[in-house]
Amino acid sequence: MALPIEKQVPGWLTGEGEHPDVVLSSRVRLARNIKGFRYGSRSVRDEELQVRDEVLGALEHEKLLDTMTRINIEGLLAYECNYMIEEHLISKDLLINKPAACVVVGSGSRVSMMINEEDHLRIQSIASGFDLRRCWSEAEKLESLIGGNLEYDFHPKFGFLSSCPTNTGTGLRASVLIHLPGLVLTKEIQKVLRGITKIGLTFRGLYGEGSEVLGNFFQISNQITIGKSEKELIDHLSRITSQIIQHEQNARSVLFKDAGHYIQDKVWRAYGILERARTISGDEVMNLLSAVRLGVSMKLIKGLSVSTINRILIYSQDAHLDVAAGKQLKPMERDINRATVIRSCFEDNNQLL
Repeated sequence: MALPIEKQVPGWLTGEGEHPDVVLSSRVRLARNIKGFRYGSRSVRDEELQVRDEVLGALEHEKLLDTMTRINIEGLLAYECNYMIEEHLISKDLLINKPAACVVVGSGSRVSMMINEEDHLRIQSIASGFDLRRCWSEAEKLESLIGGNLEYDFHPKFGFLSSCPTNTGTGLRASVLIHLPGLVLTKEIQKVLRGITKIGLTFRGLYGEGSEVLGNFFQISNQITIGKSEKELIDHLSRITSQIIQHEQNARSVLFKDAGHYIQDKVWRAYGILERARTISGDEVMNLLSAVRLGVSMKLIKGLSVSTINRILIYSQDAHLDVAAGKQLKPMERDINRATVIRSCFEDNNQLL
């Protein structure tokens, strides 16, 4: 089947917002459960189906389905599911409850909602660049509209209840996807990562929990959702992210001053391979793209936009290549197609100059 959202560039890849050369995207996710229904490991299929219908009914009542796309997980092929994981629309946990699971996606994928994941609802807003407060505003607006039609499971002492204790309270997870090659190359990254873990934050790879750190991309988020207000959690992550951005910019300045020739060589070698390669692996793309993104930020490469780099990042992912081909490709086919897609993105960028 054809995904109704395929071939659209996600809104969080536009290269807009504050510090888009350092912060790829900001995201706020709210976990909610509907009162009167079991959830987590205690949930049963009949109730999950009822939860799905209740939530969709609430969206219909608010006329939100007129502007959003509903996608049922059941019936999707494996690579179509992986496509939505790569777009940051769903998690692997959503795939466990296929018959009752679905995702509802807004225009440009800025706002979306998983139904029957680990909790009944995972409401998400994701934006390009450093813009956590806007994400919170959009996620909270959708949460309030649904809450006006359905009663959330809420405890006066503990807050919103969830299947995992770490999500109880506000149910809020805020995160930034941040590119830190300067701190990696200056060997300051471990000091920064150790520091954020001491103040209630955590880091993961490009696709969150369980994913590997590739291309110097780190997803930084809050660990605890109870005991603080949503504003406090957002302000805390915003403040620390601003400090990390400053450290990264300082590290880039040091690199340019003390190792300029080395950096230029690294950047232009990466650019040349990406622009000319006829076969290339996904991991190699991530590492080369990191160097090119650094080169654009340091103004070593002119005429290449952050938006084009972001397009390459998403279009060169395995499942995106499979969806574009309409089938699950073999590894060699995928590496050939990946190189073709990347060259096409460079050609499109040059035509716009």
